[in-house]
Amino acid sequence: MGNSLFNAYSQYYDLLYRDKDYSSEVDYIYDLLTRFGISGIRILEFGSGTGQHGRLLAKRGFEVMGIDLSPEMVARSEEVHGFSCIQGDVCSIKLGRTFDTVLSLFHVLSYQVTNDCIISVFERASDHLETGGLFIFDVWYSPAVYGQKPEVRVKRMANESMEITRIAEPILLPNENRVDVQYTIISRDLKSGAVDTMYETHPMRHFSLPELKLLARMTGFSIIGSEEFFTGRLPSENTWSVCFVLKKV
Repeated sequence: MGNSLFNAYSQYYDLLYRDKDYSSEVDYIYDLLTRFGISGIRILEFGSGTGQHGRLLAKRGFEVMGIDLSPEMVARSEEVHGFSCIQGDVCSIKLGRTFDTVLSLFHVLSYQVTNDCIISVFERASDHLETGGLFIFDVWYSPAVYGQKPEVRVKRMANESMEITRIAEPILLPNENRVDVQYTIISRDLKSGAVDTMYETHPMRHFSLPELKLLARMTGFSIIGSEEFFTGRLPSENTWSVCFVLKKV
């Protein structure tokens, strides 16, 4: 996943996801941490974006260090007491310290499309955890990808100065466990009427449970929980996003 992937996307990221309920998602993450017995307050967040989750977790009393590949995202990330963010690659980052939990949300792991990158992320998570530490992440779930099939989607959002239309056109690559999502982002300045159009392709890897069990065993983890993100329901062919909880053994 190159540095340029979110160059266009980052400009409109917060507007596009203004309807995302970050507060409720953090409630869910807090419940996960409680259920699976987090031993401390130190969290390392892989792919922290503009810091929405990290800042809310900091308000809950956690100490969150965010890592994001995109310098544009980091520049838009406001640091507050208990939350800081730096630019870095989650495939290679080595901070020389450990945390109680490594957290990676919003399908950051699915952006790692090669086996080498995926293994590296698991290894970097392990590097930054003591024995018994938790690695929590969500991914696109293979049974749902093949059962439901990705569809073309259009999303429109606006604020007082700008209107954004995002068209997402998926291309299914079944032999690679991958979906390439081709984004067309059309922005219109509501004051001047100026229109700008940008294009980005986001390759997304999806995962099965046996695949993740193998990855976990290879990198010193054990899967101790898997459920539909946010709802807690058991994963099925109707579950697009599955949250996994791993423990370092």
